[in-house]
Amino acid sequence: MIPPPELVIFDCDGVLVDSELIACQSVAMCLNDADLHMPLDEVIQSYMGVSTQTMMDDLTQRFGRCLPVNFADVLQRRTREAFDSNLKAMDGAAQILQSIQFRICVASSSSPERILHSLEITGLLEFFNGNIFSATQVGRGKPAPDLFLFTARQMSVPAKDCVVVEDSIPGVQAGCAAGMRVLGFTGGSHCRPGHGYSLREAGAMETFNTMLRLPTLLGS
Repeated sequence: MIPPPELVIFDCDGVLVDSELIACQSVAMCLNDADLHMPLDEVIQSYMGVSTQTMMDDLTQRFGRCLPVNFADVLQRRTREAFDSNLKAMDGAAQILQSIQFRICVASSSSPERILHSLEITGLLEFFNGNIFSATQVGRGKPAPDLFLFTARQMSVPAKDCVVVEDSIPGVQAGCAAGMRVLGFTGGSHCRPGHGYSLREAGAMETFNTMLRLPTLLGS
């Protein structure tokens, strides 16, 4: 249990919605189509929790050549189609969001369009009253602290009074760099054995694998 926060900042992918495995599968398929092959586990390890632009910059450097000019558009379309067919809210997420006693918002590496789409089709959008923030609004994505600091300013809450709920190492690192307390969530279908240990090594104060445990960790 940690001191109760004034604001709880939720990541979206892999925390509120069980999307990371779906999204990484889309990345792997698009890379394969571009004759740039990468195993799914490597995609998950390398790019989970970072923005599309950060991923594309790294892929260009890794493979030593530019990605197809339409790579981002094809990836966005393929991911959206996969979400429409398969995306679900994380078990217990709606119940927790409905009953949580603290102010809440979303801060995600995804584009605003993808965040809104994900929350809408899973029935979670109504809980946030427009308090949704994207890495596209800041200069640097996770693991830099920019997004979380921007979110705290927009919500008029000091960083020290925020708790971040994250599932990725870059996300945990970003929250810690922002001077916030971070809880690591390990209940997504993408989480491999030992993921909780990795999140604690990155700076998470505690890890948990079911959303129903979150109120206890928040002291409510």
